[in-house]
Amino acid sequence: MRRQHASETAEDYVEAIHEIDVSRGAVRVADLSSRFGVSHVTVSRTLGRLQRDGLVECAPRRPVTLTSAGIALARRTRARHELVYAFLIAIGVDERVARLDAEGIEHHVSPGTLDAMSRELARKERANRDGHR
Repeated sequence: MRRQHASETAEDYVEAIHEIDVSRGAVRVADLSSRFGVSHVTVSRTLGRLQRDGLVECAPRRPVTLTSAGIALARRTRARHELVYAFLIAIGVDERVARLDAEGIEHHVSPGTLDAMSRELARKERANRDGHR
């Protein structure tokens, strides 16, 4: 359970770092502290673990950057999140609820379930496209 939580935290952090970097540029500890509602100490400890795992590069008073492994994980996490969110919307879940639910589901869904979600979304898109000709 502890390993699973650490994996979820790593995914959330690299995804957030990537989003902040793309939208604003430099990522600081304060950005992550604000984003997650945790102390600077908590962010620093988490970044230390991510650095040991080869996902980020960070140093005191320097921006946080993702390594190539961190970028790859952030992209996989974002793609999984977007797929889960799109699936929930497609089955009629309210957008606000889908956004919140996708945050939790994305960490616990199996690759087989993700494949099934993707196939169902593609089937619905084909049906909508064919139905509108």
